[in-house]
Amino acid sequence: MKYSKTELMICVAARLMEDYSTCFIGTGIPMLAASLAQKLHAPHIIPIFEFGGIGANLKKLPRAVGEGRTFYRALAATGICDIMESAQRGFIDYGFLGGAQIDPYGNLNTTVIGDYSRPKVRLPGSGGGNDVGSLCWRTIIIMKHEKKRFVEKVDFITTPGYLGGKGKREESGLPEGTGPYRVVTDLALLDFDEETKRMRVISLHPGVMLEEVKENTGFELLVKEPLEVTPEPTEEELRILREEVDKERYYI
Repeated sequence: MKYSKTELMICVAARLMEDYSTCFIGTGIPMLAASLAQKLHAPHIIPIFEFGGIGANLKKLPRAVGEGRTFYRALAATGICDIMESAQRGFIDYGFLGGAQIDPYGNLNTTVIGDYSRPKVRLPGSGGGNDVGSLCWRTIIIMKHEKKRFVEKVDFITTPGYLGGKGKREESGLPEGTGPYRVVTDLALLDFDEETKRMRVISLHPGVMLEEVKENTGFELLVKEPLEVTPEPTEEELRILREEVDKERYYI
């Protein structure tokens, strides 16, 4: 069966979405994953978009978090302040994020590469990223697995992960029991060790060797034993993804 790395990442992210859960959805892969999940195993998932759409039917793929399709047959059409308040009140189970850099504790940088005052690259900044990573119960991070992205120390913490290890989020005033949950890359699926809160490989994507993952990571990775292999996308997942979710091929 032929599929792209992007299609595999979408399927892996979709499988993480539980039915009846509330999910803060960003632009790109999270939208496709939420739509795929809603059409397959999670018909009662409640997608939440930054600009106010809550519980939309993702029959047609939105192209941005504020466009009309994020409100299609929605449970509510509100605004950005209400959405962020909902996260602060603990009503959002999952938040999906990406980043230019990530470190072993899941801290994300979307602000600047290099020195803050004299940067090599000025990035878009937080948007709602800090709120999502700080306040949603579980954060799922989706990004390409490259050594320049998986770094020992991020140049700027835009969105807190576990900061410096176990307990550091709570010491900083963030809600207890929140934090990064999974990292979905084009090479592997990773979580965070319960004791150290450092990133850990839990499954390798089909055809990927552990050494390839390590070579593309700028810090020492923990490895769960036994290490599993990520299931390939099923024919049904790929059919729905290609024929219903993104038939215009905006992303895949």
